[in-house]
Amino acid sequence: MKSLWRAIAVPAPAIRDTAGHRLRRLALAGCLSLWGVVGRAQVSPPVLLEIDIENYVQYWNDGGDPSKFATDAKNRATTRIFPAFTESLHLADIVAVNGRPAKGTYINRGQLLRFNPAMASGQTIADISRSGGSGLQAFEIQQPDGTSIGTIMAQWLTGGSPPPGSPAAMTAGNGAIVGGTGAFLNVRGQSGFVGGSGNRNTSFEEDPSNRRVHGGGRLRMLLSLTPLSRPQIQMTGTAPAVVHSNDFSVVTAAKPAKAGDLLSLFATGLGPVRGNLELGKPFPTSPLAPVNSPVEVMVNGISAEVLAAVGYPGSADGYQVNFRVPSGISPGMATLQVITAWIPSSSVSIAIQ
Repeated sequence: MKSLWRAIAVPAPAIRDTAGHRLRRLALAGCLSLWGVVGRAQVSPPVLLEIDIENYVQYWNDGGDPSKFATDAKNRATTRIFPAFTESLHLADIVAVNGRPAKGTYINRGQLLRFNPAMASGQTIADISRSGGSGLQAFEIQQPDGTSIGTIMAQWLTGGSPPPGSPAAMTAGNGAIVGGTGAFLNVRGQSGFVGGSGNRNTSFEEDPSNRRVHGGGRLRMLLSLTPLSRPQIQMTGTAPAVVHSNDFSVVTAAKPAKAGDLLSLFATGLGPVRGNLELGKPFPTSPLAPVNSPVEVMVNGISAEVLAAVGYPGSADGYQVNFRVPSGISPGMATLQVITAWIPSSSVSIAIQ
């Protein structure tokens, strides 16, 4: 980076501003051109996860007897307006991620702060307008069959406007994603609200085993993630490592694929496998270890049928994905992309007959 700055910050005739400081001209067009190249080479767009939650309930510490917490089977719905500094615990069920069915649990524990730039009794005078803050916001996400995919951890301020640079769909909230586990190991990013029907408020005394019985609100959260690593389809020579499954010959212009063909691609970065195998350990030969997260293959933007996605035996970060070329693919060069835990790879091109 230092050599780049030396390259673009070429001394030019000096000028002075009104304060007498010496300034130097930059070759602006050249700088913008180089910055564009650097941006394309180093910055990948964030991965957006829209997480739908249901049975969303906010439990409030309303000053009751702690010995009675989580004991009352009745619906303890309340519309009470709580003062600043009141503790709360938010619980909900994760039901979908990016429109695909999922399972899991949403947890948010924090305190009501009521930040307000205008002095108001019982509210927190501040330069910001927000309703509270949390010490923990967690999304533990599972596949529909209950297989754990991973957990995303965040800290955030609730209410108010979304942070600068956040996705346009984000309407409120200012969360910092500070890490994750499983398929989301060491992710970073931002979180906020998209919309929904809110939540149900109740007392700490309500038995949370009845949360689904009494029901709650619905909400959509938007997470903008920067993963530690991304899936990547490997290359063999100048062609992507995509082969015909019948003879393992590489798909090329001389030997293209066609709709309905069964192909295999080889990739890295598909994350943990089933069987509780530690990261960095070689994948077993028998039985093969299926990828733990949902895996999707897109051909020209069309979702292909995935027949298997496994860790390649003996490799610690190599995977084989078997898929069928979708019908309706036009002849020519088609884009191919593999997605795991909703995190996409960059696209490669394969020949279609």
